[in-house]
Amino acid sequence: MKKVENYGWNESWESKWQDQSTNEKLQASVYGRVLLEHKHMYRVVTNDGEWLASLSGSFKHQARERRDYPAVGDWVAIEKMQGEEKGIIHTILPRTSIFSRKAAGLTTIEQIVAVNVEIVFLVMSLNLDFNVRRLERYLIAAWDSGANPVIVLTKKDLCGNPQTYVEQAAAVAFGVPIHMVSSVTGEGIVELQEMLSEGKTAALLGSSGVGKSSLTNALCGEEVMAVKEIREDDDKGRHTTTHRELFRMPGGGLLIDTPGMREFQMWDNNESLDTGFNDVEQLANTCRFNDCQHNGQPGCAVQEALDNGTLTRERYASYEKLKRELAYIERKADAVARKAELGKWKQITKDARKRPAKKK
Repeated sequence: MKKVENYGWNESWESKWQDQSTNEKLQASVYGRVLLEHKHMYRVVTNDGEWLASLSGSFKHQARERRDYPAVGDWVAIEKMQGEEKGIIHTILPRTSIFSRKAAGLTTIEQIVAVNVEIVFLVMSLNLDFNVRRLERYLIAAWDSGANPVIVLTKKDLCGNPQTYVEQAAAVAFGVPIHMVSSVTGEGIVELQEMLSEGKTAALLGSSGVGKSSLTNALCGEEVMAVKEIREDDDKGRHTTTHRELFRMPGGGLLIDTPGMREFQMWDNNESLDTGFNDVEQLANTCRFNDCQHNGQPGCAVQEALDNGTLTRERYASYEKLKRELAYIERKADAVARKAELGKWKQITKDARKRPAKKK
């Protein structure tokens, strides 16, 4: 029988459960962790085994946006369906971290990548697919999630000069640990496993073909994920992982593998932009004028750093691009929220009109 303590349950979660369990609607429920999600169907592990679960009617009625629904890594209150190995999810326990991005495409919708993780492994490969600008985006989202980022550079066995990539990563990831690994030779794998002591959860995040599935297999000590080769002509990867899933590692740690992300657009990370670009922010704070626009004003520390090369023009351009992107998303999200709120009240008014009038 599987015990939830093996999947990260601890005193902190027990305290949250006690706060939730006072709700009369949850008296018949037990707690469990979401291991797999597929189109609003979930596999949840409990002390009584794994159940296939769906959402209760009231849950679906109250959910307004993506983060209102369960995600892999969530702890939920689940009620077993009589006579079946199935369950109904009634609520989500308050999350400790949430890593999200804007969903790919033109719509302004949040996509949940991972929740309730202590560590985010930001995975990039030591080949032509290495991209500093993409790493900057990952770092900002990781800081904003509430988890601790760790940079993992894969395929060391295929790289002749890995130190070059380490230096590029270190230039934008101030104080963030950087590990070089090889899933083929096993180099660096033990160090990552040791970070995930009993009960800790990490998520693997990176684009297609960087070796996340191979790394998952190496960390778990067995082949739990299918693996495909990268294309030889451009070093780009093929999508292997098509869903998010939580795995338990031999040493007791927990790992969430996620589908590759060729496109990574930010989602409401304004505060963490300051952390991810701390070097630019510090320069801006030393400009002569507080409202300096860094485009020709006298006493501009940012412009001076660009001129003398202490701040690269590529990094500053990335900073400005992300600021514009986040401002645009914020405006779009506000407009969407206002529209959703208006729609909600219209529906409430419509429902109220349908109710029969009370007799006097």
